[in-house]
Amino acid sequence: MRAQSKLAVVATALLLAAGTANAGCVKGAVAGGVVGHVAGKHGVAGAAIGCAVGHHTEKKKEKKQKEQQQAAAAAASQQAAAPANTRK
Repeated sequence: MRAQSKLAVVATALLLAAGTANAGCVKGAVAGGVVGHVAGKHGVAGAAIGCAVGHHTEKKKEKKQKEQQQAAAAAASQQAAAPANTRK
């Protein structure tokens, strides 16, 4: 095996072992590696860039979900705190 291939295998194994600490990194690394390889045998560089982009995208997605949950919780608490209509 060539040195780059060995490096790619080891890097992939480490990324998979890290679990959720690198959210989005593995998916981005795979996509970036394929694109880099097709674009001129730059698979390792593509994987590194893809990992960074995938991680950034996943963090943005998590942040958006958290904001939506907070907004929903705030709306629910406002609705519960509103006085009921007590007309008879």
